[in-house]
Amino acid sequence: MAFAQPTHSPAELLEVRDLVKYFPIENSDDVVRAVDGISFSILQGETLGLVGESGCGKSTVGRCLIRLHEPTSGEIWFDGKEITKLPAGEMRDLRREMQIIFQDPYASLNPRHSILSIVSEPLKIHGIGTKQERKERVADLLAKVGLDPRYMLRYPHEFSGGQRQRIGIARALALNPKLIICDEPVSALDVSVQAQVVNLLQDLQAEFGLTYLFISHGLAVVEHISTRVAVMYLGKIVEIADARDLYSEPLHPYTQALLSAIPVPDPKRKRERTVLTGDVPTPIDPPSGCRFRTRCPIAIEECSKVVPELRELRPGHFAACIRAE
Repeated sequence: MAFAQPTHSPAELLEVRDLVKYFPIENSDDVVRAVDGISFSILQGETLGLVGESGCGKSTVGRCLIRLHEPTSGEIWFDGKEITKLPAGEMRDLRREMQIIFQDPYASLNPRHSILSIVSEPLKIHGIGTKQERKERVADLLAKVGLDPRYMLRYPHEFSGGQRQRIGIARALALNPKLIICDEPVSALDVSVQAQVVNLLQDLQAEFGLTYLFISHGLAVVEHISTRVAVMYLGKIVEIADARDLYSEPLHPYTQALLSAIPVPDPKRKRERTVLTGDVPTPIDPPSGCRFRTRCPIAIEECSKVVPELRELRPGHFAACIRAE
């Protein structure tokens, strides 16, 4: 059956309906179809992992949700309110409930500001607390993310990459948000530091009841942190399922190829690798029918004619492939 549009439910914090984001090309009538009609929902307290190759539109989705990018069309429902048409003042107030952790901990912190200024900035913008109360709040937040509160008078260049990302997490927590968009928050960090930051995010989620959209191309990291996983390819969601089901029995050939590339931490075990041929097509002029067909090992002629819908092939497991069973 066709993938049903999400319906309002007390357990659903975020619903996305047919989200589209096109970027115009200068001096051309063409557009970049970064996100091309996707729908999904996120339940209160869960982590939805969003994965796919670089350039598939993952980060654009996250930025559209908090309207750093204005959607071309579609609906975004947050906590029962449709937010795509909210005026700037109301959207600023709503951002108290929605925060983002950026990918690059080096670029996302202003090098001219102290950590106290960086972490307390959301509080100042929204007029929360006195100067002393904001300072106490920053000290508490730094302790929560595993940093010494005395560091608040230092500057970003005095910290390692992992410490800077902890500062970014503290800033995201400052306003007690309900939803945090984690835009590849560990991809710029060493592997050992990645594990520390992911564990920190999980601890904070348990303590504060947070909801995450966790965007990443690191499939092993996503498996560790996610409740459910959505897989994107060239602006479309091609599969979405419970994390355990998706990793154990992927149904879409693209997901199967991605998972086959995850290294196995055992030299005696061999994983059969599915190697995709060709390059990712351009989002300016995507292939007709199924966008994955030009690289798909099981594509047939009909794949060029039919745009596959997300179908529920198993309970809670959706895939957009006419050959997936």
